[in-house]
Amino acid sequence: MTQSTQREEVPSLSAAARLRAVLAAPGCHVMPCCYDGLSARMIERRKSAFKVAFMTGFGVSAVHGLPDTQLISYAEMLQSATNIGASLTSVPCIADADTGYGGPVNVKRTVRGYIQAGMAGIMIEDQVSPKRCGHTRGKAVVPRDEAYARIRAAVDARAESGRDIVIMARTDARACVSLDEAIARCIEFRRIGADITFLEAPRDVAEMRRYCREVDGPKMANMIERGGLTPVCTNAQLAEMGFKLAAYPLTLLAASIKAMDAALLALASDTPTDSLVVDFETSKDVVGFNEFYAEDDRYKVVSKL
Repeated sequence: MTQSTQREEVPSLSAAARLRAVLAAPGCHVMPCCYDGLSARMIERRKSAFKVAFMTGFGVSAVHGLPDTQLISYAEMLQSATNIGASLTSVPCIADADTGYGGPVNVKRTVRGYIQAGMAGIMIEDQVSPKRCGHTRGKAVVPRDEAYARIRAAVDARAESGRDIVIMARTDARACVSLDEAIARCIEFRRIGADITFLEAPRDVAEMRRYCREVDGPKMANMIERGGLTPVCTNAQLAEMGFKLAAYPLTLLAASIKAMDAALLALASDTPTDSLVVDFETSKDVVGFNEFYAEDDRYKVVSKL
């Protein structure tokens, strides 16, 4: 698990520019999802393997001890985006912004806030507020005009800010209305100015292929292992279908839940936990002690008597 601990210089390209370079590259790119500074640091340490990350609302809610039912506010999501942005030096991140946290003017404020937080991209969706995780029950979508107004507001906010951010438009209409409606919304999202579309929860490969065939531009697939509504496909299969990004929103969170539970069971049974944990030096390195020591040494003042 040993990785280089020396912090690199901040890349000269903006986060959005680096994300656009990923989108322009061939193939489908695996996108691990983070939810706090630590999970972001873990992705950054594997930057040779992963060129883009995603801030998952499910995960941010979870680390606040809550389900993904929009119990988390804009301010809490923005703080999480800020923490994640500070932890990702070179890997650009797309951040979940749910419904934009209000009307079109709220959407514009959210876009501006995420730009300030260092996010490379932002995802806005068409669910009724309070929204739900896309693979759970209780969802509903707003009418087309309201959905389009959210994306138009995001596009306008980007232009007015003078700074770039990649806009991903998500629709949950497949579950709430029909696949036809979801595809129609994605087509219009693209016409309005969305850079990426995300049709949430297609039910099978045939639906995934139809989406890729009928909607132009970069598209994201959402891979939820062990119970999601969409088939979990290999990256090669997704690339062949026409997807550009493959998000794994629960992988790091679910793995950590499993690891923590195993550790708790070992503690409860008075069983040694050495085999379940990394050593203390690795823990210190992961959270940044070695970077801190290197920086601190640069500013050491030698006392002269």
